[in-house]
Amino acid sequence: MSLAARLALAFAAVGAVITVLVGVFSYQTASDRIHDELDRTLLTTAAEISAGATAVLTPNPAITGPDDDHDEAQPMVAQRIAADGSVQRVGGRPVALPTTPDERSLAARGHPGEHLYHDVTNGPDDYRVVTVALSSGHDALQLAIDVDETRHVLSSLATMIALLSGLVLVAAAAAGWFIARRVTRRLVRLTGLAEQVSSSGLLDVEVPVDGRDEVGRLAKSFDAMLSRLATSREDQERLVQDAAHELRTPLTSLRTNARVLRRFDELNPDARERLLEDVDGETRELTHLVDELVELATRGSEEEPPEPVDLGEVVTRAAERVRRRSGREIRVDTEPVRVLGRARALDRAVTNLLENAVKFDHTGPVDVVLRGGRVEVRDRGPGIAEADRARVFDRFYRADTARAQPGSGLGLAIVRQVALTHGGDVVVAARAGGGAVVGFTVGDDRLSPDS
Repeated sequence: MSLAARLALAFAAVGAVITVLVGVFSYQTASDRIHDELDRTLLTTAAEISAGATAVLTPNPAITGPDDDHDEAQPMVAQRIAADGSVQRVGGRPVALPTTPDERSLAARGHPGEHLYHDVTNGPDDYRVVTVALSSGHDALQLAIDVDETRHVLSSLATMIALLSGLVLVAAAAAGWFIARRVTRRLVRLTGLAEQVSSSGLLDVEVPVDGRDEVGRLAKSFDAMLSRLATSREDQERLVQDAAHELRTPLTSLRTNARVLRRFDELNPDARERLLEDVDGETRELTHLVDELVELATRGSEEEPPEPVDLGEVVTRAAERVRRRSGREIRVDTEPVRVLGRARALDRAVTNLLENAVKFDHTGPVDVVLRGGRVEVRDRGPGIAEADRARVFDRFYRADTARAQPGSGLGLAIVRQVALTHGGDVVVAARAGGGAVVGFTVGDDRLSPDS
């Protein structure tokens, strides 16, 4: 069953329950009011008759018509119950009402004005009866009224309520179907688009985004999801293409060296040493390239759970590591900064910045500065041309001045990925006096209050 049909049935069910409850309550209220009014009328009329106004028991031809049946012209009947239980007719319909032990007891010992009600059936007619103890205290007046007309009114009321309930039920079902169609129309459209994407694999589908309700938000989220999936696929395809291109160079060199190794015995010792060093260097470079490709492709750093990190300690440890590996002077200028982040990823980003600076700066010390959530590595190398600054963090991008240097072209791309996952961005600028300033920032929402 479709969602629209279920919603329509739900509306109809709710409408039916509400209608039945309202109908039953309305009928019961009307019935109680009619019976209460009937009892008050009987009691008032009984008081008038006991006072001698028996004219109310005479049929009125002006109202009922001269040719009407006598019973129909006068719906009431009155009789007096003596203390000994005998009955004397007073007027009204020519019928004899049965008496009960309670009524006879009321006639014999009742206090003046004391009364009781009950229902009685006499032949084809039903009566509502009131018995009132008279002021003399030796007898009681029994007054009855035919309630067939009252029951007819209540029956008509019940029929009317049932018809109205049916109309309300139909209207509720129609309204439910109309609303359900309006609500589910966009859901059906989104479902069709999802099935289209699932079957074809194409992500460049147009998702109509309309409305500010939950369905509109779902359409907007679905559109954003498709856009991110399309971007991710493009990034993956570009990464594979770039990786294939970059891997081709070391693999070609290794293949060439492998052919030379077939004539290893013919080479002199110096040539053998150079060949082995070349193979070892190409192998290390290939391993480094594969590691960084895996880091970028799998976003392995994002699997590390975020935790409070002392960014100053991260910078200091990274500087000491690069200083030990390269033998270069690394000057550290930090302040206490705590961030909510991934320590291993931040360490990798700072290390990549320092290794990149050491690779290009061969003249003096490299400075690393930490202020707030901003890390900057400053060198005195050839600097980065303004035309290259917009692309220096792209995967595999190598400026003309850097093509002769070793490296995969992925180090700064990893820095940007780490910065973005920490709510920040990358920094690149020219250093006053020559060189470059390269770094990254951490988003303000990642800074701990005590930093």
